[in-house]
Amino acid sequence: MDSFGLIIPQRAALFGVAELPELLRLAPVAEQSGLFDAVWIGDSLTSKARADSIACLSALAGMTSRLRLAVGCLASFPVRDPAQFAYQWASLDEISGGRTLLAVCNGLQKRERASEIEGQHFGGVPDKQRVARLEEYLDLVRQLWTGEPVTFHGQFAHYDDITILPKPVQQPLPVWISANPPAGPAAERVMKRVATKSDGLLTVRARPGYLADTRALLSEHLMAVGRDPASFPIAAYHSINIGPDPEACLDEAQRFFDNYYGEGFFDREGAAAMTAVGSPEQCAQQLREVIEEGATHVALRLASWRQREQLDLLIGKVLPALAG
Repeated sequence: MDSFGLIIPQRAALFGVAELPELLRLAPVAEQSGLFDAVWIGDSLTSKARADSIACLSALAGMTSRLRLAVGCLASFPVRDPAQFAYQWASLDEISGGRTLLAVCNGLQKRERASEIEGQHFGGVPDKQRVARLEEYLDLVRQLWTGEPVTFHGQFAHYDDITILPKPVQQPLPVWISANPPAGPAAERVMKRVATKSDGLLTVRARPGYLADTRALLSEHLMAVGRDPASFPIAAYHSINIGPDPEACLDEAQRFFDNYYGEGFFDREGAAAMTAVGSPEQCAQQLREVIEEGATHVALRLASWRQREQLDLLIGKVLPALAG
């Protein structure tokens, strides 16, 4: 096991969990505890409204000095202008002293055609193009981050002799892919993409054993391209709700998810698989199971309306119990 991260759910400011500044102020508390090495921010444009991820991470760069600044995942990546984004992210890396971690995804949101409508608003990007744009833009932004002149003519992006400065502090700058594919051909395609185009995987424990199965499949694709599975990071995007009654904890987490994703997006079984609930000892044991399935990093979201109280319990009770 490598590390833990704290997820700042800035979207929760829109449904009354806390004001955005209060949510952001959780990051320095996490840093001061010495128990976290990253803070994570979510992203989307209109498909799941929230404060802009780059703006939030810029604020967090000034509020912290050690935590890695991660976005999980940049769902808007396929609809952003890639050169403008490369410029923004390189600037963030410079501001933070080289602490950024970018995780991108296709950003598909099929419910109520949310991503299709978002794509129409921002450049006319249909859902069917998102994966191809993600792959093309990944190659492009890496070229732009060298600070050298780039001429690029792809299927979607076209630039002649463009130079992006400043360069990121990190060379190369790490880029992960976030994905949670079902079994079958789709999983094979996604894991091949992760193995060939990324520096790590961010995923969600969709069911017990999902992380272990995903790691096994990804390992096959990594070895096929000569990469070492043992050194390839896999982060689990996991939620937690700490309290004396596990069922009451899961009830609150389910209510949080209904507000965050839309009512019924996760059923009770799905919510339970991706959430540690109960006493500090019970939560520690459930997180231990996530780690044993193969997660090298666990990004934790407090699925509760009691953010600071839950963070204090996580720092004071759960993580020490897990270490013990």
